[in-house]
Amino acid sequence: MPAAKPPEFRRRAVELARQREKPIAEIAHDLGIAESCLRRWMKLDDVDAGRSDGTTSDERAELVRLRRELRVAKMEIEILKRASAYFAREVLPDPK
Repeated sequence: MPAAKPPEFRRRAVELARQREKPIAEIAHDLGIAESCLRRWMKLDDVDAGRSDGTTSDERAELVRLRRELRVAKMEIEILKRASAYFAREVLPDPK
């Protein structure tokens, strides 16, 4: 997988493509990226700018953060359930 490009590089690449001075394929080749990559960046820029429907970058970042928090919370709940069951066995007398 190729290395991720910095946001400034992406922004400038999208600007160049939007100027339509050269075909997108040529711009992508000149920048050393795939044409599909440049088109994807353009689509993401359209969504972020509100020109197209979809999930914005901020919304995607929030979803990632919330999913991570949920995963951690579920693990913590599972640990607490096991701990409470363990301590309940120690406290309660054996029913013999």
